Amino acid sequence: MKQNLSVSKKDFFNKETFSDYSLILIGSVIQSIGMAYFLIPARLISGGVSGLAQVINAHTGWPIGGMTLIGNIPLFIFGWRYLGKRKFAIRTVFSVVLFSFFTDLLTRYQKNAYLTHDIFLNTLFGAVILGIGFGLVYRGSGTSGGTDIIGRILNQRAGLPITQSYLLTDSVSVILGGLTFGWDLALYGLIAIYVSGVAAETISEGANFFRDVVIITDKPDAIAEGVINVLEHSVTLITGIGCYSKEKKGGIYCVMNRGEINQLKRLVVEVDPKAFMVVGQANEVMGEGFQKYKYLED
Repeated sequence: MKQNLSVSKKDFFNKETFSDYSLILIGSVIQSIGMAYFLIPARLISGGVSGLAQVINAHTGWPIGGMTLIGNIPLFIFGWRYLGKRKFAIRTVFSVVLFSFFTDLLTRYQKNAYLTHDIFLNTLFGAVILGIGFGLVYRGSGTSGGTDIIGRILNQRAGLPITQSYLLTDSVSVILGGLTFGWDLALYGLIAIYVSGVAAETISEGANFFRDVVIITDKPDAIAEGVINVLEHSVTLITGIGCYSKEKKGGIYCVMNRGEINQLKRLVVEVDPKAFMVVGQANEVMGEGFQKYKYLED
């Protein structure tokens, strides 16, 4: 029993876990800054449970952070029941509590928190800062509660894509925000929701810095040699058969950063002008020579 307990503590307090919780802490604080200094003063709906909390605050004066925390409690219970992962539960609670606390702290002691009265600047900077916070939380293998929980439950139970689930829940906040603050502000809020989503995805998954490349050619060995010697990248040789010609074809698969693609194109054209080449975006690359695999607990 003692041995199992020591292993559990070792797993919990390892370097990866400390890094994850640090990212969640920093991300939650950044989210609160985006809310307290830009979105809340400008009455821009942030979407999800925090957006509903803004509507409740406008009618009752109750603290937005506190309402966000309370609103997440039933969702957290549903999430525990239907999603049931320990990592999900602990990190979601950690993230939501921090976000709620810092949002109320900043709004309470910064009552004149307007940095600008320009609605466009509030929308843009509020959304980007909020999205950066979301992205850091996601990089720490956490969630922001609310919309994330609903989206995952609807995805697993009803087969609804997560993006559509987010759109459904955020639409409710936007509609209520329009009825409360006016439709002009609600539409700006909709823009803020979209921009924050893009920013969160960029931070959590990367800015599509890497490209994955597939090359079908009659001279795979020559092209592979050029990639290895000139671009200093390893490649994987693949073989296939053309469905139309029924002829065997050689192929190459490799991953490199986007700044090297033009150099690769020139190399391929010089070796085999008839080669077939496909370049795709790789959101995340893990393994030898790239990002290390991240430990994920269940």
